[in-house]
Amino acid sequence: MSHEQTPGSETGERRLEQYIGTEIRRHRKRHGLTVAEMAQQAGLSQGMLSKIENGQVAPSLATLSALAEAMNVPISAFFTPFEQSRDVTYVPKGQGLEIDRRGTRAGHVYKLLGHGVRGEVGVEPYLITLTEESEAYGEFRHEGVEFIYMLSGEVVYRHGERTFHLKPGDSLFFDAIVMHGPQELVELPAVYLSVISYPRGENA
Repeated sequence: MSHEQTPGSETGERRLEQYIGTEIRRHRKRHGLTVAEMAQQAGLSQGMLSKIENGQVAPSLATLSALAEAMNVPISAFFTPFEQSRDVTYVPKGQGLEIDRRGTRAGHVYKLLGHGVRGEVGVEPYLITLTEESEAYGEFRHEGVEFIYMLSGEVVYRHGERTFHLKPGDSLFFDAIVMHGPQELVELPAVYLSVISYPRGENA
């Protein structure tokens, strides 16, 4: 596998955005839909859909879900060529695809560091950053298990009825179906690595 095929050669996030945009356009045309028709069905503006297809905007998970539903294809269909062309994802320091997850409503910044679509188990590694603009939120729940490794800052992290004061070097590994999340932001900015693993077909 040549170095030129790694996402880092044109920055990880731009490379991934271009692949996703190209696949969305390909599926739209295969279904015989115009940009206007596709945008209407997915609840997007034509301008936004055009930017997504041209790789100028990183679509949120909610947007990808709406587009996939409108064309009756799985979200994984938008990532397939990207994954088939490589078995490795390289993301340079400070980069990564910014993702719209539930926590972003509380000012939590998620950067996806890799994404795989093959196999029975899904794995999603994220770099999560909490700043002065972030809010404490201890009510996340989702399928699978999650591993957290604290890189900088300090938070009090909730899992069910228990709390853990996490400092750099500390880690947690837990059942993610139980209510969890940073309940108290002690020292900011706080940055931690989150790796979520789940069975395919059970994670929306």
